[in-house]
Amino acid sequence: MARPRKWRRVCKLPQVNTFGPPYREGDMGELITMTVEEYESIRLMDLEGLNQQECANLMGIARSTIQRIYDDARKKLADSIVNGKTLKIEGGDYKLCSEFKDRESCDGCICHGHRYGKNMKLNNS
Repeated sequence: MARPRKWRRVCKLPQVNTFGPPYREGDMGELITMTVEEYESIRLMDLEGLNQQECANLMGIARSTIQRIYDDARKKLADSIVNGKTLKIEGGDYKLCSEFKDRESCDGCICHGHRYGKNMKLNNS
């Protein structure tokens, strides 16, 4: 029996979940699906400037797992940009931070305070 996958902690869902070249109505062209946790890894590392260990800690997973998730996300992003494919963000094995009962809901999230937590530093300090 396979071990169940661990839920990945995600701060918030993307405001826009479909990106790509303009097509005629009804013709989306080739579609690439990026999971929500792949999106979160891109957001945390590339936008927020966290390293892999900090990102893994925030998402509640191992550093090696975040490395694999991040690599997969970057490949999908590159394929979308270089080959003009539509990128859609959906699905995955995640829970929003507010759904974790053992944490301080979103108060402990990067959007509201992980940078100021015990093990994190401000990016600009």
